[in-house]
Amino acid sequence: MRPITLPDVSYDATAVRPQWSDLPETVRESITARLGSPVSVARSAGGGFTRAFAALLETEAGTRAFVKAAPLSDPTSQWYAREAALTEALPREVTAARPLWTLTDSDYFVLALEAVDGRIPALPWTQADLDTTLRTWSSAATALAYPAPRLLEIGMPTLPDILHDEMSWWSLIARKREPMPGPATSTIAPQYLSELAKLERALPGIAAGDGMCHGDLRVDNVLIDTTGRAWICDWTWPCLGAPWFDTVTLLVSAYASGLDTDAVLRAWGAPDEGVDGALAALSGYWLVRAGGGPSSASPHSHQHQRFSGEQALAWLAERRGWNAAKRHWFRR
Repeated sequence: MRPITLPDVSYDATAVRPQWSDLPETVRESITARLGSPVSVARSAGGGFTRAFAALLETEAGTRAFVKAAPLSDPTSQWYAREAALTEALPREVTAARPLWTLTDSDYFVLALEAVDGRIPALPWTQADLDTTLRTWSSAATALAYPAPRLLEIGMPTLPDILHDEMSWWSLIARKREPMPGPATSTIAPQYLSELAKLERALPGIAAGDGMCHGDLRVDNVLIDTTGRAWICDWTWPCLGAPWFDTVTLLVSAYASGLDTDAVLRAWGAPDEGVDGALAALSGYWLVRAGGGPSSASPHSHQHQRFSGEQALAWLAERRGWNAAKRHWFRR
């Protein structure tokens, strides 16, 4: 069995967020009025990488809601408004919390979602958690294979455009338009740069499709509820493309957990060149971001990006038979 690799910080402890008491008093009063009873418990979300407010609120009357809030001057507020519109329009077959209400007060945008009594899957993934997550995602992908007009009217970019515009870093580095990121120098990336760029360039055509993808399907955007059912969270960045790309993104942490991720992708019918291209593009995107300057997001974001980029590259190297004798180059 492949060695298990874990991130430096657990995905349920990556967030740095304001507490309930940190919100402006007028915003708390407006939220309380919508909830219909004073807040008795506020449990801040431990996962995620934004610095915006996100907490499970419970009132004295026993009502519960998962509430997100951000200043209108913060782009996160626009993300929350988009999430509200998208989750409201998702078909019922998609297991995701639906919005209860939104409000704007004191230059804050607030989104309240249905409360899910759940947990982020722990790493290493258990087979049971991965299986239930994949079943939920498979049902969602089937339901979103032909998005309803209501979803399309909200507007979504295409996955090929995203790959071309935002995830072509190895190609830029190969053309000497960008430097090799520091986190990549201790991997096989410099040795296989031309192959990485070639896989990356071919990917947009392979990943094209009409289905609605989640766009950010990671372990920390999944909740496992008390019945063992998986829920998919944070529908902020959907796009139109091939759903197996999201499956690859999700499985990077499962690969790090020592599970047979290639068998999963064969069951999805994912094309080999597409999978390899996805791993190339993802590794470049994550490793470049890991080498960036200080982030306004969570201080743990760079370690997440480095962990994810290294694991995507290690998985690709294993699939392609690259440097089998030098796997110690990857951080363990």
